[in-house]
Amino acid sequence: FKPEHTGQINFYLSVLNDKMKLEDENPAIGIILCKEKEDKKVEYSFRDISKPMGVATFTTSEVLPPELQKALPDAETLKKLMD
Repeated sequence: FKPEHTGQINFYLSVLNDKMKLEDENPAIGIILCKEKEDKKVEYSFRDISKPMGVATFTTSEVLPPELQKALPDAETLKKLMD
């Protein structure tokens, strides 16, 4: 996590809420996924920003767990959806 990520996601959320959000939708929520984070850096970076955002660490895996394999569409279906 880098503090400048906070400003960047704040900008994206502002544009998204202004240009794409429908009247009956709630404001968008930003989530920053990163390999590592220092809690104090995150706290200071978000302290005076009012939009809902968060930071989470994650790990990658070559194998998708079976419960996710069942819940997500296969690669071909995703490809068709993106066309």
